[in-house]
Parts: sequence; structure tokens; C-alpha cells
Amino acid sequence: MSDIIYKELQFDEKEIINLYQDNNWTMYTKNQNNLFKGIKNSLYNYAAYDEKKLVGLIRVVGDNNTIIYIQDILVLEAYHQKGIGTKLIQYVINKHKNVRQICLMTGKSDKQKMFYEKNGFKEYGDLEVVGFLLDK
Repeated sequence: MSDIIYKELQFDEKEIINLYQDNNWTMYTKNQNNLFKGIKNSLYNYAAYDEKKLVGLIRVVGDNNTIIYIQDILVLEAYHQKGIGTKLIQYVINKHKNVRQICLMTGKSDKQKMFYEKNGFKEYGDLEVVGFLLDK
């Protein structure tokens, strides 16, 4: 593996679909048009590249003042455990030091929980708040 390069996303539909499918995020890839519009309408998208190959993506939405939401963070499975996800998360945290709340929603696996806790996140219940979702 060569050095990973971190920069704004270079929008390539095939690479984006590959990244989402590699992570089994098929609910996103069922309507690719909506996925692409969502990415384009995000506050920003920051990516990790192995040379020119897209290997990771973090997508942020929000007002960029009081709250941001990490909508997506994905790394190709072959690149897991190489620090790429951590670098993407830390980039967002450092870029948005002025923002009061950085939120995200994820699955319940121990691996996911450990990853986010390692990067400073707390479960809502630990903060004496709850989250609600209307999933359509």
C-alpha cells in the first residue's frame, strides 16, 4: 500500500458505489441518484485515496456553526485497521472546533462502539439524552 492521500472528494460515481457496496450499505445504493445528490448537497466530503483509488470517505451535513452531523464514514474493507477512519474522524473534529455538537448514528457492534469511543464520542445515554429517528 502506498501513502494515503486525504483531500476533498473527487466525485467519481463508480468509485462511490464501490465504496458503499463494499461496506454493504445497499440501502444507499438502491437509489444511486439520491445518494449522489446527497453527497453533492453535503456541507463537505473528505476522502482518502490510495494513489487515485478512493478508499475512504466522510460526509458531513449541518449548519457548520452549532451542529454538524457525520452522515457517512466508510473505508474499503481491505483498508480497515490502517488508521484511515480515525484520520477522517479527527479531521472533522479539528476542522469544526467551533461547532458545539458533532453527532452521528451508527450500528451497535462492539467494534463500532470502540472506534467512536476511541475518537472521543459518547453514547447519547451516557450524556443523559436520547436520540430519535424517523426511518422511512
